[in-house]
Amino acid sequence: MSERILLSSPHMGGTEQKYIKEAFETNWIAPLGENVNKFEEAIQSFTGANAACALSSGTAGLHLALDLLGIKAGDIVFCSSLTFIATANPILYLGAIPVFIDSEPDSWNMSPQALKEAFDAYDKKGQLPKAVMIVNLYGQSAKMDELMEICNSYNVPVVEDAAESLGSRYHGKMSGTFGKFGIFSFNGNKIITTSGGGMIISEDEVAIEQALKKATQARENVLHYEHKEIGYNYRLSNISAGIGRGQMEVLEERINQKRKIFDRYVEGLSSIEGINFMKELDNSLHNRWLSTITADAEQLKISARNIIDRLADYNIEARPVWKPMHLQPLFADADYFKHEQDVSKELYETGICLPSDTKMTEEQQQYVIQKIKLIVNH
Repeated sequence: MSERILLSSPHMGGTEQKYIKEAFETNWIAPLGENVNKFEEAIQSFTGANAACALSSGTAGLHLALDLLGIKAGDIVFCSSLTFIATANPILYLGAIPVFIDSEPDSWNMSPQALKEAFDAYDKKGQLPKAVMIVNLYGQSAKMDELMEICNSYNVPVVEDAAESLGSRYHGKMSGTFGKFGIFSFNGNKIITTSGGGMIISEDEVAIEQALKKATQARENVLHYEHKEIGYNYRLSNISAGIGRGQMEVLEERINQKRKIFDRYVEGLSSIEGINFMKELDNSLHNRWLSTITADAEQLKISARNIIDRLADYNIEARPVWKPMHLQPLFADADYFKHEQDVSKELYETGICLPSDTKMTEEQQQYVIQKIKLIVNH
């Protein structure tokens, strides 16, 4: 195909321009205004959270969450290893020390078994973590009930990195609402976008008020510019929030589209021995932000990376699963607690993220499926 088939690109719903126009007509283009307020309200209503604060990125939300929990230099923070580096970088921003936790095979997310081992080991050292950062990978919720039970038993707060999982549910509860803080991303490739942006949510309204203050340079509520603590320039613009308002109107449609894309891949590829799909946990809803598979090189006689390279020859964008943090040179000295085997490493070596663009036609997706079959000689 002459037109490149993309992994996941922005998909406008049609009403975004209306809200952007309103921002221009009222001259509210700065990081406050009706669009910001309404976008926050829409996220609150959708997730059931008590409070929300719109931000310039999901990374900003993760940074603020750790800051609000009082994380400082030398503190220990447990973090999912199989994730994008934006989860882990804010730990370094604050001078804290990351300890990485492996995934488990069912969800590809943080292993309760490995987390418990990490807690036991650091408890013996007298160095319990000050926070645990749990990622919901590619839209799949982690096993939050088990993980929260462990964290609560040690009275350690959880930051839920739900950057990729807006709209997903676990045991009837919305993704992002399990921990002390939940963070969403609205980067251009996410299930909905504001071009770039994020949101921090919490049941704790006072904490979100503090987040708002810190996100606006921690200015005190006086006429002159008074500052008693470190602040950041992290608020979302009213223009970007207008995009978000329009995108919220099509969120459920996007989730349904993503799930149908996944179902078509299952229908087309599940008969191939050596290709396996990321599961959906029982009593949960996976938003299928990206459709992901694993490719067994021994059975298929070709590696996941070679499949990705061959797809590129056909103008098809596919990506490896995230390279785990414990394998990144930046974190070479960090502690790592693995599951029974190193699940994160195995998923990185065998995992493929397939085109999951909601603008992709069924014809284009069938083209992808056909080329995968051709590549694996099936």
